[in-house]
Amino acid sequence: MIHLNNIHKTFSTGKPNEVIAINNVNLEIKAGEFVVIVGSNGSGKTTLLNLVAGNILPDAGTITIDSNPVTRLPEHKRSKWIARIFQNPLLGTAGDLSIIDNFRLAALRTQNKGLTIGKNDQFKAVVRNKITTLGMGLEDKIEQPIGTLSGGQRQALTLLMSVMDTCKILLLDEPTAALDPRSAENVLRIANNLIKEYNLTAILVTHNLKDAGNYGSRIIQMGEGAVLKDVAGAEKQNLKQNELYDWFG
Repeated sequence: MIHLNNIHKTFSTGKPNEVIAINNVNLEIKAGEFVVIVGSNGSGKTTLLNLVAGNILPDAGTITIDSNPVTRLPEHKRSKWIARIFQNPLLGTAGDLSIIDNFRLAALRTQNKGLTIGKNDQFKAVVRNKITTLGMGLEDKIEQPIGTLSGGQRQALTLLMSVMDTCKILLLDEPTAALDPRSAENVLRIANNLIKEYNLTAILVTHNLKDAGNYGSRIIQMGEGAVLKDVAGAEKQNLKQNELYDWFG
């Protein structure tokens, strides 16, 4: 599904503050895998996510998604495969618009905007049914501005909106970092359920080692722009919390 071949990325090249963010990384992520990426600050994990998303482009190497070469494609041209949830809940929604308007925009994410999806009763019913699954009591508030909701509520709705249109890959960029523990737990539970329900290929970047141990089918540790550890399958499921902490010395 996702192939990174000999990827290299340097920031501030030739300057005193030059940083090699990604150093000749080779990585294959298969369809349906849920990969968790951990690492200390500056390890390259967020840069790797940005390279997959097309938010930044590599200096060298190639990237393919679903067998399509995308190395030089910008972010908006990868949206037919990728949906992304950001650390800041405000980035995934339009605060001044209502919940239903946000879902309408999400349903048009990869489509020609000339082909509009109206807010008819059928569409509203679909949205209400999806929101009901959150158990937050928001299904009867779809005309309410989404900016009036809490961060946890907005992040949960953003997850639902990510699958309103075509999506094969879900990128989770520290989606719970700005949330209280209860909201964070709820958001990850929702994300995990959606990944399973829609058979998504997912990448979660997190600093929370407990979440890294509890979620995903594969865990990758990055350091100094390289992959240090790559654990999957039964080995990942049997990984103890203390073993994971030991990775960081």
